[in-house]
Amino acid sequence: MIIRSVLLSLSLAVTMPAAAFAGADDILGEWFNGEKDAKIEISRCADKYCGKIVWLKEPNYPEGSKDGSPGTPKLDHNNPDVALKKSPVIGLRIVHGFTFAEDDVWKDGRVYDPKNGKTYKGKITLISPTQLNLRGYIGISLIGRTTSWTR
Repeated sequence: MIIRSVLLSLSLAVTMPAAAFAGADDILGEWFNGEKDAKIEISRCADKYCGKIVWLKEPNYPEGSKDGSPGTPKLDHNNPDVALKKSPVIGLRIVHGFTFAEDDVWKDGRVYDPKNGKTYKGKITLISPTQLNLRGYIGISLIGRTTSWTR
């Protein structure tokens, strides 16, 4: 009887997805965005989770760019706040205010998209130790877009 219980427990542990055992800090670390043209480092900011861009595939403006001088670092030129338009994209905080909600979900955060200068409500779901889904939305979660990030 004891052997049967142990075997049942082991089989359940093996068949349950890894994300079901997620802890609050399991999203910490560096993640590639869906396009793999940026790397975002997620860290703790007091009792919440935030993330900043730490790497860009193309960190400088290319030759012929209309957005900036070729060879200079890319700036947050789409930001609606005029004072922030001159901020470098590398180092830019784009994920902020997320709280751990349950096994594999972080919610109540905000996501800033430097490509269009808009900020969205957000939800993060840890799919596996090497993949998370980031959903940005307006108003309710049904009106939005999900992107997968990988380690």
